[in-house]
Amino acid sequence: MKVFTTDKIRNVAILGHGGAGKTSLTEAMAYLTGDISRMGKIEDGNTISDYDKEENKRLFSIQTSVVPIVFDDVKINILDTPGYFDFVGEVEEAVSAADGAIIVVSGKNGIEVGTKKAWDICEKYHIPRIIFVTQMDDDNASYRQVVEDLQTLYGKKIAPFHLPVRENSEFVGYVNVIQQTAKRWNDKGTVDRFDIPEYSKENLGICRDALLEAVAETSDEFMDRYFAGDEFSEDEIRSAMRMGVADCSVVPVLMGSNLLARGMYTLMADIVKYLPSPEGRNVAGLNMKNNEVFEANFDFSKSKSAYVFKTIVDPFIGKYSLIKVMSGVLKTDDLLYDYDKETEEKIGKLYVLKGNKPTEVPELHAGDIGALAKLSKAATGDTLSVKANPIVYGKTELSTPYTCMAYKAVNKGDEDKIAQALAKISAEDLTIKVVNDAANRQTLIYGIGDQQIDVVLSKLKERYKVEVELDKPKVAFKETIRKKSDVEYKYKKQSGGHGQYGHVKMTFEPSGEMDKPYIFDQIVVGGAVPKNFFPAVEKGIAESTEVGPLAGYPVVGVKAVLYDGSYHPVDSSEMAFKTAASQAFKKGFLEATPILLEPIVSLKVVAPDKFTGDIMGDLNKKRGRVLGMNPIGNTGKTEINADIPQVELYGYSTTLRSITGGAGEYSYEFARYEQAPSDVQEREVAARASEVTEE
Repeated sequence: MKVFTTDKIRNVAILGHGGAGKTSLTEAMAYLTGDISRMGKIEDGNTISDYDKEENKRLFSIQTSVVPIVFDDVKINILDTPGYFDFVGEVEEAVSAADGAIIVVSGKNGIEVGTKKAWDICEKYHIPRIIFVTQMDDDNASYRQVVEDLQTLYGKKIAPFHLPVRENSEFVGYVNVIQQTAKRWNDKGTVDRFDIPEYSKENLGICRDALLEAVAETSDEFMDRYFAGDEFSEDEIRSAMRMGVADCSVVPVLMGSNLLARGMYTLMADIVKYLPSPEGRNVAGLNMKNNEVFEANFDFSKSKSAYVFKTIVDPFIGKYSLIKVMSGVLKTDDLLYDYDKETEEKIGKLYVLKGNKPTEVPELHAGDIGALAKLSKAATGDTLSVKANPIVYGKTELSTPYTCMAYKAVNKGDEDKIAQALAKISAEDLTIKVVNDAANRQTLIYGIGDQQIDVVLSKLKERYKVEVELDKPKVAFKETIRKKSDVEYKYKKQSGGHGQYGHVKMTFEPSGEMDKPYIFDQIVVGGAVPKNFFPAVEKGIAESTEVGPLAGYPVVGVKAVLYDGSYHPVDSSEMAFKTAASQAFKKGFLEATPILLEPIVSLKVVAPDKFTGDIMGDLNKKRGRVLGMNPIGNTGKTEINADIPQVELYGYSTTLRSITGGAGEYSYEFARYEQAPSDVQEREVAARASEVTEE
């Protein structure tokens, strides 16, 4: 592939609901530009985007793939993203490298949850966008309905560019709303002009009015002319569209059929015409040498810098760091400095990836997307620059994973292999987190949802030949006491020669300090227990609080007082007093009305207003306490705040998705510990007892 300058580059993320046709749209564009010789099919597992075995097996995209195509001497870097919500991290990485977006909408299924999420992410990052309605070859597709629904949701910024033309239920052409002309596809793949059908004229008037309203919104002068009834020329409309799309005040709506590869030429032409090149966008980093802002702005004449927006780690193709060049021109064998890792690396060859196929290029200009192979330390989110001018760009803000499962190796001895494999998988997808929970002796894997974790398990088995089994994660309960107890324990052992003797009398009561396991004090008089054994007694208490007598959970908030005891001048030892103290603790703890404390989390659920009743009803069933509801601007969404026991959140991502059809999102953070209800306590104590029996 030849070298392209910044003005001849478009970086476009393909977004939308799962199954709307993002991958098949990418396939059709690559076919029409000659980048592939025949169109693959998702069900056949031979598309250019979905090359991973997991994608072929599941028939949907799991990771973002880059497919550069050339149209009208412009390089369009297509970033084909997954539509399923579990893989939102891939979408966020793609959008961080994009300068524009295509939101794909199924003409058959209409506006879906994924459509709205794609719009929201474009709004969040202020990404210019075009909406492309697919499946127009389907009899049940309704372009008009999609446009009306979009206008209801997003107002006057929706500007329909085309209308479909059907003859005998076949999708044969389109009406260009700007030019007010009709075009029909011919056998050569080009179009012929023909008269606008009578049945299209009414819809053309409606779409034309909507388009002109969007044009009028772009300036006061156009608004005045619009209300005065003036006509706009085609050049004026296109000029206003360019400005409006660039500042996100206008969103064109196009349509076509991926299956028939119709509508893609006009889409690609409009990508080139209306979506901005990187040179029209601003970006800044921080020069770490002088702490000054570095205005990169995709300027090829400035110092070299690039941002690693994604990492691919594959056993077959190796490791590739996908980069977007933020300034300067990267060339083969450049020496680049990774400020985050404090390492300098010779980048060797430069590549552009087309799916999983690397093609070598001599240089990459500012604004272009490429790949570097086998960088030893660089990770997603790192910045590469020259050591004399070290630059750092802000890292992409990724969704936090809250779905959690415990896992362990199926085959003993595979633990190290599993750890290494998970490190590679989490380097590819930063929304996968592996956490070692030492307190509960478990290893946890966090993801956005159950499907993502299922894909991880499948990758471990297929790619890395190791297997893990999942289990419900243990919740970090704690134990404490509510009353005071007074106990005595004498440890006496004789086995020939020196024996063991330790005798303690102690009281145990609530300390009132729940952030400390225990407070130890002694009020021994008369040397009943010599001072040199006090540390041993405290050590016995300290060790006993690590695994509580009630259910084996850590102990908090206990005050232990040694007030009497006895010793043997020969047989007493530190070990004997430590043992006596630990046994006294167990006895005293169980006599002081022990209780379990459960972790309570502060939960935030954001969902469309119509689901709030069902969500609150479900939270009540889970022992949640709703604290408040806050409308979120004019979005039609509400934030619900609640306190809920952490143990009740197991499987909540699936529950919320079921209630809201995927439109709800949640987050939580630890708040405090509270006494667990008696039924929960009984269940936990019984469960821990059965675990001990099994062990």
